[in-house]
Amino acid sequence: MKLLTHFSRVLVGILFIISGLIKLNDPIGFSFKLEEYFGANVLNLEFLIPYALALAVVIVIFEVVLGVMLLVGYKKTFTVWSLLLMILFFTFLTFYSAYFNKVTDCGCFGDALKLTPWQSFTKDVVLLFFIIILFINKKHIKRIFGRVATNVVVYASLVLCGLFGYYVLNHLPAIDFRAYKVGTNIKEGMAIPEGAPKPVYEMVFLYKVNGVEKEFTDKELDKIPADAEFIDRKDKVIVEGYVPPIHDFTIEKDGEDFTEAMLEEPKLALIISYDLNKASDEGLAKMEAFAKKAQQAGYKVIGMTASDETLIAQKKQQHKLSFDYYFCDATTLKTIERGNPSIVLLEKGTITGKAHWKDSEYIQLK
Repeated sequence: MKLLTHFSRVLVGILFIISGLIKLNDPIGFSFKLEEYFGANVLNLEFLIPYALALAVVIVIFEVVLGVMLLVGYKKTFTVWSLLLMILFFTFLTFYSAYFNKVTDCGCFGDALKLTPWQSFTKDVVLLFFIIILFINKKHIKRIFGRVATNVVVYASLVLCGLFGYYVLNHLPAIDFRAYKVGTNIKEGMAIPEGAPKPVYEMVFLYKVNGVEKEFTDKELDKIPADAEFIDRKDKVIVEGYVPPIHDFTIEKDGEDFTEAMLEEPKLALIISYDLNKASDEGLAKMEAFAKKAQQAGYKVIGMTASDETLIAQKKQQHKLSFDYYFCDATTLKTIERGNPSIVLLEKGTITGKAHWKDSEYIQLK
């Protein structure tokens, strides 16, 4: 049991540190995932949505520090209790997501490693098994350093996590694991390879039978009673086909699609604000100066947002913005950049530079 406890201690500690650091690298991305969970269609905790970012930062820092505490043997009773409660909560969350198909990616490892809901649940069950071993055998968890050195390691990890979190929140993730990282060609990212698996659909018919709504597949049409009332027909995905890394990128204006034309531009600067209502006023104020600088360097400059025309007009007037805004889905814009606003430079569809609005004066314009 002592050997198994030591193995569990190392495994759980390292996994918590890695998982926490990946999410701490992109706490805004993790906060978007929390907002999904808090939504009305999932946990119905919408009152927590305004606090999603603060909760995301606290959770990921606590996750990393817990892993450190376990490895060095700091306050073992508090540590194993915290690990147990946290993994029980995560296990419930991933089971709920998987069983009810509510959130398709738990965000356990951010964008670095995508797991299906059932894979996430399985991972948490395995972790729960090893944490229970630690809980039962916590007497075998000893400090690996003296008391002072152990305290220094734990508090240093807390301070370093805080500093790292502060940095990425005010700039961009230190490591970009997303599909829109620098060097990516968006057109190539949207392409579907020849021979790629195609989705398989099944037609489902909804009928009202004796006052009760029932579903029938296209293979069960002979079972539909003659007096049944037809309500609707929908296509159900049986087998997921190949989904390209970039599958929802569009540049639209006034109902017209400019995506292909914009991705052919030799020099294109995108000023991204997924929601102009939530965009930093200080950041928007700096965007006009950047736009003029970029235009002098030969760039075509456009804004991209999911906001409506009324809000766009209001913000353009408020900050005296001369560039036009084009529409793109908010989820896509959140994926492209975390700052609101942010800057993305393209050369014929290839991303050559990205910057948070606080770093707009440092971005290199070729």
